[in-house]
Amino acid sequence: MKRRSFAERLSLAPPGLSDMLHLMWAGGFGMTRQDGDGVPILRTGLPAIDASETSVTWIGHATYVLRIAGTCLLIDPVWSGRIPGVRQRLTPPGLAFAELPSIDAVLISHNHYDHLDAPTMRRLPRSTPVFAPIGLGKWFARRGFGSVTEFDWWESAQLGGIRIDFVPARHWSRRTLWDTCCSLWGGWVVTGPDGRRLYHAGDSGYGEHFAEIGHHYPEIEVAMLPIGAYEPRWFMKAVHMDPEEAVQAASDLGASRMTGMHWGTFALTSEPPTEPLTRLRKAWHDAGHDPDELWDLAVGETRLLGAGC
Repeated sequence: MKRRSFAERLSLAPPGLSDMLHLMWAGGFGMTRQDGDGVPILRTGLPAIDASETSVTWIGHATYVLRIAGTCLLIDPVWSGRIPGVRQRLTPPGLAFAELPSIDAVLISHNHYDHLDAPTMRRLPRSTPVFAPIGLGKWFARRGFGSVTEFDWWESAQLGGIRIDFVPARHWSRRTLWDTCCSLWGGWVVTGPDGRRLYHAGDSGYGEHFAEIGHHYPEIEVAMLPIGAYEPRWFMKAVHMDPEEAVQAASDLGASRMTGMHWGTFALTSEPPTEPLTRLRKAWHDAGHDPDELWDLAVGETRLLGAGC
């Protein structure tokens, strides 16, 4: 049976073979050996919180631990030291895997190796509920996960008192040479029983979908947005934002606060590892935003939203 394709969901064509050949002819990404020097790390463990508080913990890259209304969510978990096609991890995960609390659900934004890591998934109990885009259910079923819910854009599910919505992104999917765009991609909106709302963009180029998400889900308190893997721009613009675009996306969303991700962990493209953070801080300042509302997290850092914040 022919596989379903989500290619019609592409806003712009992702990098193709001709782009790769052009890039290689021009000298590739021009990458020199990179390390994590200068990437802030704060591995102090998860602070205790009560059910009235919400916490956001950056593990590294796109991996976050969210605790909201007594529920613990793990998004795009990657604890591996390296992923296929990429050099060794630049910075360690911000929390040892053994330090993770009990996970109520895992949320996967799409199937790229830096967001869906098979070795990490093998370390989780197979009874862990998994929320994933359409087309990925079989991947998890083959690995023994018994509770997998697939989502199309704008679909939602309840997890206890938490509402979880899958929303659009400008990206694509591929895990092998034969499955391009055979599963969907997107981001997640998490809403607590008191209306407190968090947004994780997954991986995305900039587009009008951010304003649309903000319209459907007003009063986002924290937007987790990718700010890295953007150079060379002609090659990456369709699928990855740069820091300035991420700041604009936060404004489009109407988010109260922003935190960056997708930087400082894997050397995926040619910008220096700490450049995304430097540019993010400048873009936030230049846009006239309150500096306290930029959560420029260190790897392993947790920020809290207290009751009524």
